[in-house]
Amino acid sequence: MTDQPTTDRPVRVMVVDDHPMWRDAVSRDLAEAGLDVVATAGDGEEAVRRARACSPQVVVLDLNLPGLSGAEVCRQVVAQDPAVRVLVLSASGEHQDVLEAVKSGATGYLVKSAGRDELLDAVRRTAVGDAVFTPGLAGLVLGEFRRLASEPAPASAPAAPQLTARETEVLRLVAKGLSYRQIADRLVLSHRTVQNHVQNTLGKLQLHNRVELVRYAIEQGLDDGI
Repeated sequence: MTDQPTTDRPVRVMVVDDHPMWRDAVSRDLAEAGLDVVATAGDGEEAVRRARACSPQVVVLDLNLPGLSGAEVCRQVVAQDPAVRVLVLSASGEHQDVLEAVKSGATGYLVKSAGRDELLDAVRRTAVGDAVFTPGLAGLVLGEFRRLASEPAPASAPAAPQLTARETEVLRLVAKGLSYRQIADRLVLSHRTVQNHVQNTLGKLQLHNRVELVRYAIEQGLDDGI
């Protein structure tokens, strides 16, 4: 089941791409589907400025931009507003590009061969906190997180914050890749309650998004045993 935003207000989206025809086509598809396209941008600097001005919920971002790279745009946009979620929409499916985007703060990654319905679903899921990837790329990202988690932690690493039993239970399911709606169904909770548990956990762990949360869960071995 696909998660939907829990508010009646349309999702606020910004589209960033240096090709005007592609940018206009994506914006039109999103608007026709009922999403609120609050801004578009054709280069990196413009994207950062407009994201600050219009506060989108989701930024649909190309990586190959004039001026600032897409990855740097992602870093700056997320730094200035940790609540914003970035969905990369790129012609490149190269592993290095995918990993750089995720490490820069992107929540998801689609290649431009994705269909219209796939893009619309990805934007809506990104808005409610899901990590959405073109098939085959999610495993790549999880594999990289597992590799990083296997590296020795710094000697000065602080003690992990204490999570409640329910927060830990939700975190385990997040690490398994379940959507918030699926977690709610599994635990017989409301979608809003699951979102609240995730937001509380992000705050305790001083993390910014679901991708960072998955990495933390894997580091703690919470993706095993379910």
